Amino acid sequence: MLNRRLDDCIPFQWHHHPEFELTLTLNSIGQRFIGDHSGEYEDGDLVLVGPNLPHSWVSRAKIEDKKPHIALVLWFHRDWLLQMTGGAVEFRPIEAMLRRGDNGLHFSNDVAAAVRPAFESIFEKPPVERLLSLLGILVTVAEDRQAMPLASTPAQTPDARESRERIDRVLTHMHLHYARTISLGELADIAALSVSGLHRMFRRHTGVAISDYIMRMRIGDACARLSSTDQAIHHISDAVGYASLANFNRQFKALKGMTPREYRAMFVSR
Repeated sequence: MLNRRLDDCIPFQWHHHPEFELTLTLNSIGQRFIGDHSGEYEDGDLVLVGPNLPHSWVSRAKIEDKKPHIALVLWFHRDWLLQMTGGAVEFRPIEAMLRRGDNGLHFSNDVAAAVRPAFESIFEKPPVERLLSLLGILVTVAEDRQAMPLASTPAQTPDARESRERIDRVLTHMHLHYARTISLGELADIAALSVSGLHRMFRRHTGVAISDYIMRMRIGDACARLSSTDQAIHHISDAVGYASLANFNRQFKALKGMTPREYRAMFVSR
């Protein structure tokens, strides 16, 4: 577990690991990237990240300036947790959640608020109470019927350390520069592979094509801007990497099932 407190910012640190990760973010607003998901987070954001699913948070601002950005993180292995629950009927919701959690899950505000006190206090408890508290938290979040999946595909199990390092380099570069044109040759050089080798490696790890992955990052960034700012839509289109507003509108509707204007209207009416 990790009680992370940062005065300046939560920096972009693209990484993945074999454990599930349950993260509660406090006193911070910004963007989270989980697989091909890109979305806005704010105080009380609670997310489950699946095993080997690449992820990072990057903050934009604090809510209370005199307090730090806070990320409370709990890690656990699937096999360890299943051994703990032992197939008991009371823990079946947890087992079902793990099956859904490979793609990552974002929990509802109500459930996040319900587990927040236990989450904040778990770090100060002795080991036995800590374990019981963890199980209590997991039971509560597992029963959240409003939990939403994040990445469109689960992570593929990495087959070698070298392969993980290559894909991490490529994904980090893409996440830092997706708002500009990124050539396949540029990514192939970073991976130290041919273009065809890059395509095969990328699809093996992410389950999608490079162009689709970049599109989802751009549209995810646009969604965050549409829901939290009053920027003009054509400015947003340009900021996330689209030279053509018509192309932006077309790809946005293909991915979200509505136009950017219709998407923004859902938040304006609240």
